[in-house]
Amino acid sequence: MTRSPYRRRHHRGGVWIGLALVAVFAAGAWTVGLFRFAETIPDSVADADTHTDAIVVLTGGSKRLATGLKLLDEEKAERLFVSGVYRGVDVRQLLALSRRSPEDLECCVETGHGALNTAGNAAETADWMRRHGFRSMRLVTASYHMPRSLMEFRHAMPDAEVVPHPVFPDQVMREGLWKWPGTTALIAGEFNKFLLARVSYGVGGLFGTGRERTER
Repeated sequence: MTRSPYRRRHHRGGVWIGLALVAVFAAGAWTVGLFRFAETIPDSVADADTHTDAIVVLTGGSKRLATGLKLLDEEKAERLFVSGVYRGVDVRQLLALSRRSPEDLECCVETGHGALNTAGNAAETADWMRRHGFRSMRLVTASYHMPRSLMEFRHAMPDAEVVPHPVFPDQVMREGLWKWPGTTALIAGEFNKFLLARVSYGVGGLFGTGRERTER
């Protein structure tokens, strides 16, 4: 028996209403998640004193390398690893760009050139840590990048101690961040990357530690 035009229209209308409700729910859940994610972004260095085996700097933002070198000067660790450096750039060039004397620090600084993203940074650093027998590290990256970085690094090195050391780029507003469209867009984009990484690891908790799945 064929449906009447009225029933077909009624059925289609119900499908569209259902899809609209799903979209509204998804948008609401994403918005709530975004605000929760923003609350996990550090606004200070919680632990500035613990000595670690290594300092690891993720390239890609201002202040990161300078902070890592300063921590090395302060003897927070014996070695500094800079992950995600462009191929063809060696330690001496990197130190020269940071206006530091290569002769003073070249012995204590190493670079990694294989990482193209944060997961790559974590894998590259994990390999470097294993080769040196290191078990603890101080992670230097931008504050807004720290939640995802911690998740990736703790996934790649579940047995290592990772001490977060955020830096705070001048262009990222720390107060009233929702009033600044550029900062809001940056946080929203980082949240989306965070979600994709969580899904790729197949974990249940949205804001867990990233230790739940340890198989490679």
